[in-house]
Amino acid sequence: MSRLPVIVGFGGYNAAGRSSFHHGFRRMVIESMDPQARQETLAGLAVMMKLVKAEGGRYLAEDGTPLSPEDIERRYAERIFASTLVRRIEPQYLDPDAVHWHKVLELSPAEGQTLTFKASPKQLPEPLPANWSIAPAEDGEVLVSIHERCEFKVDSYRALTVKSAGQLPTGFEPGELYNSRFHPRGLQMSVVAATDAIRSTGIDWKTIVDNVQPDEIAVFSGSIMSQLDDNGFGGLMQSRLKGHRVSAKQLPLGFNSMPTDFINAYVLGSVGMTGSITGACATFLYNLQKGIDVITSGQARVVIVGNSEAPILPECIEGYSAMGALATEEGLRLIEGRDDVDFRRASRPFGENCGFTLAESSQYVVLMDDELALRLGADIHGAVTDVFINADGFKKSISAPGPGNYLTVAKAVASAVQIVGLDTVRHASFVHAHGSSTPANRVTESEILDRVASAFGIDGWPVTAVKAYVGHSLATASADQLISALGTFKYGILPGIKTIDKVADDVHQQRLSISNRDMRQDKPLEVCFINSKGFGGNNASGVVLSPRIAEKMLRKRHGQAAFAAYVEKREQTRATARAYDQRALQGDLEIIYNFGQDLIDEHAIEVSAEQVTVPGFSQPLVYKKDARFSDMLD
Repeated sequence: MSRLPVIVGFGGYNAAGRSSFHHGFRRMVIESMDPQARQETLAGLAVMMKLVKAEGGRYLAEDGTPLSPEDIERRYAERIFASTLVRRIEPQYLDPDAVHWHKVLELSPAEGQTLTFKASPKQLPEPLPANWSIAPAEDGEVLVSIHERCEFKVDSYRALTVKSAGQLPTGFEPGELYNSRFHPRGLQMSVVAATDAIRSTGIDWKTIVDNVQPDEIAVFSGSIMSQLDDNGFGGLMQSRLKGHRVSAKQLPLGFNSMPTDFINAYVLGSVGMTGSITGACATFLYNLQKGIDVITSGQARVVIVGNSEAPILPECIEGYSAMGALATEEGLRLIEGRDDVDFRRASRPFGENCGFTLAESSQYVVLMDDELALRLGADIHGAVTDVFINADGFKKSISAPGPGNYLTVAKAVASAVQIVGLDTVRHASFVHAHGSSTPANRVTESEILDRVASAFGIDGWPVTAVKAYVGHSLATASADQLISALGTFKYGILPGIKTIDKVADDVHQQRLSISNRDMRQDKPLEVCFINSKGFGGNNASGVVLSPRIAEKMLRKRHGQAAFAAYVEKREQTRATARAYDQRALQGDLEIIYNFGQDLIDEHAIEVSAEQVTVPGFSQPLVYKKDARFSDMLD
């Protein structure tokens, strides 16, 4: 009997804001939310963006005037809308019209002359070029003479062709929330996002730890672009070229596994299983599959799964742009047929489009097995039963889509049919498409979905694509999709692809339903298929069940009496979670960052033939019985 991995917490930050308690989802469908939910989310964003202050449970304007949620909406809504989701790249990241680079300048002395300049001896290159000569000068400097042609690199600036990205809400800086000195931005985002997910459970982390063995907690996380800013690999690679020294932190903090390591070392204090599995833009689903596997097999009982990506850097933008993968200003101008470009509509899944839009995001989910969730009274937001991964086979292009995605989607649908039945899949499932916003994807992915729908007799299969709102966050992209799906389960709203006027003519949609407006469902949606496609043939499709289906399964397994006791205990969990949400809306995000605290005394670890006892953990690590190869042994 396999344990069921249920989602008991989720959180993080992307261009839509804070993800826990569905605030990011609410921002994406803000037009479809009731006034109370809309104003609550806008107030939280206003605090995040430093537009208003929160003191003593009240919202205050800059001059100290008290503000109601209605006041905040009336005064700041337009500014909040303009400073969230996909938009023109803001100056704190870079100036897309003037990105620093170097031009090669070749200089030659005029006939019969030399090029001369003064410099400090410490600034001279080593060894001195053969066609340079030096002579003493005043003030300890030297006079340098160049007798032949010489090449210099000089500062220059040029405009990027790409000018839009999915950025965290303007004014929200994760590094300001804890002692983040020398931390790359992606790691800052990991700390604050994992904290949000843990707090959202409504269960004290120590309580969770006390109810499992030390090795029954696992963390699977990472990034695919590593940490490329100045505090990570970016600084490491650029230091010598800029005349700076490499620091002792740039190399280790640049690893793509470091989000996992930061969460274990500074957020959870975990000694359990750890891993960073990469699969290009399907990376989150690769890590989710590992999380599902270790829970269903009993290797772990609690798993934190997520990713963090901070790619809004000139190098990343130019790299993807050189491939022709990104939406350019000129491409958008041609699509819209006008000179002024609306960068908020840059990401256009399944519409007329010209490339994807890079984004930063950090998202995490907390998984438990069903028995532990019931015992602790955890709130269940859904369940994840399967992730299927398949490659493309022989390929001409490493970046081009391939046939492997047919296998993953078909297997995901077949798996869901076995769990919830064909009727539920046909009438109560939807797809969170990869929807990268490239011309190739809109054709190939829609054809896959349309053909699979035909094979299973599905008509009018609802399809949405979260990248329309938050852009493409690479490793984190399918986490953005999953957390949006949880919002649909909660509110019954399927986000429309509101950045397009209509579905493109070459999109296959005989059996699909793709809308450019939010769709409120008459009947609850019970199954979501998360689809993701990554460069290199990294295809993944996941199955997510609604909390209603998950609870039905738990009643069946554990009995009505046990479930009733769970429901009673869950009320306290929900109350604690809501209290955190209210504090977070006021700007108190309660970041967990334990640096150098509660260190384990290795000399106090007790090892026996039966178990290992680790200081700080209430339960010992008891060696598990291994009967896997019993039929092969004497």
